Amino acid sequence: MRYLLIACGVVVALAAPDSTLTQVRTWRTQHETAILRELFDLLSLPNVAINQGDMARNADALTQMLARRRFTAEILPTSGSPVVLAERRAPNAVRTLTFYFHYDGQPVDPREWTHGPPFTPVVVTGPAADARTLTLAQLTGPIDGEWRIYGRSSSDDKSPIVAFLAAIDALDASAAPLTSTVRVILEGDEEAGSPSLDAIVRAHGDRMRGDALMMVDGPRHASGRTTLNFGARGVMAAVITVYGANRDLHSGNYGNWAPNPALALARLLASMKDERGRVTIAGFYDDVVPLTAAERRAIEEIPDVEPSLMRAFGFSRQENASQRLELWHNQPALNVNGLESGTVGGQGRTIIPATASARLDTRLVKAIDPARQFERIVAHVRAQGFFVADAEPDAAMRAAHPWIARVTRVGGYPAGRTSMDLPIAASIVKALSDAAAGPIVRLPTLGGSLPFYVFSDVLKVPTFGLSVVNFDNNQHGPNENLRIQNLWDAVESMAALLTMP
Repeated sequence: MRYLLIACGVVVALAAPDSTLTQVRTWRTQHETAILRELFDLLSLPNVAINQGDMARNADALTQMLARRRFTAEILPTSGSPVVLAERRAPNAVRTLTFYFHYDGQPVDPREWTHGPPFTPVVVTGPAADARTLTLAQLTGPIDGEWRIYGRSSSDDKSPIVAFLAAIDALDASAAPLTSTVRVILEGDEEAGSPSLDAIVRAHGDRMRGDALMMVDGPRHASGRTTLNFGARGVMAAVITVYGANRDLHSGNYGNWAPNPALALARLLASMKDERGRVTIAGFYDDVVPLTAAERRAIEEIPDVEPSLMRAFGFSRQENASQRLELWHNQPALNVNGLESGTVGGQGRTIIPATASARLDTRLVKAIDPARQFERIVAHVRAQGFFVADAEPDAAMRAAHPWIARVTRVGGYPAGRTSMDLPIAASIVKALSDAAAGPIVRLPTLGGSLPFYVFSDVLKVPTFGLSVVNFDNNQHGPNENLRIQNLWDAVESMAALLTMP
């Protein structure tokens, strides 16, 4: 599918890029194959965080990549994957600017990938049946920006790292001085919920702090415009297991008699939202910090992409159409992302399953505490008639309660948000707008979750999110991909930030 572009209905005079950005673009066009080679080398390193040997190899490779750009870099051990910290001082710097990236990726099942193994990146030349799949060695002639790179972490989040490094190379080659001392944080556990980041920030905050911190992650707005986020949702997951009999039972012998936990779980989940998609858990929307007038204006200026998004994703009705998508990003959300009970498919058995489980994720917005939101879920389960157990039920518990559910919290961290009215925010918006030669999208809150709060609330640094990859990148799933033009655009965005006055 070609990248979706949405007309905004406003005619904007496109200013010519300044001489520095012209030089950056010229350098990039002359070195496209070299940039892709560095990206392919990085994508070829498996990066699922449970394999610490792989993560150590990634950290070593990134340290060397930074050292080649005259950064001083250090690997910090954590209880999980290492964090890489780096710094490059700039003579006569007007500020310190910190960039955050993560280098870990989601788990993979190679059988689900269409164009080859997930850690063997390839270029695919189009969506049609006659599209070619090319290795890097097979790339000859001009590189079409609409082509896609397929591979785990091609968009989330290794390509932003390579775009940043290419911007450094382009500026150095052009003898364009950096206007900021630059610090870099590379995390290896973001996809696992950043369990060690808070401690690392508290221990090494003086080496991370800057006048602004850019978290480079997430997809651009579907309009295709450069996207600056002023906040990110938090996240908290929960697993609910409902218990029936103490073993699977024959559905013919005991159907209509023995309790079916799969049906009970289905009714429980259905009770959590009304027919309009609004969460019915008591207190779920309490504590939300309302958007400011400036934040609402920023959303009003964003092109409306919902009709095109629904066509692209193949559905015709929103869960809740009472307000636009970008406003929903500023409300907490409840999602069912996995169900398990008995067996299905060719191996299905005619049983009444003994248990049924669901995994939920809740997206959190500013001022909603993950622990408190979890307790609201537990209270709702109790209100539906379930005894909530804190362990596997024994015979005595089963005899005492007709319905038993176990609710387990899985990780979680709060949301963060930065004011749109800060002077540094205006400088960043201008730099990115100049690089894009037009208006950018300013989102009060990114729909996805990032450990934004660690920097905005714990480190207390003005924190912003820069999203550079295509919105239809299949991140977290099979066939993750990067539209190559997004990589080229990202190089220019990074260069603009690195040289903003």
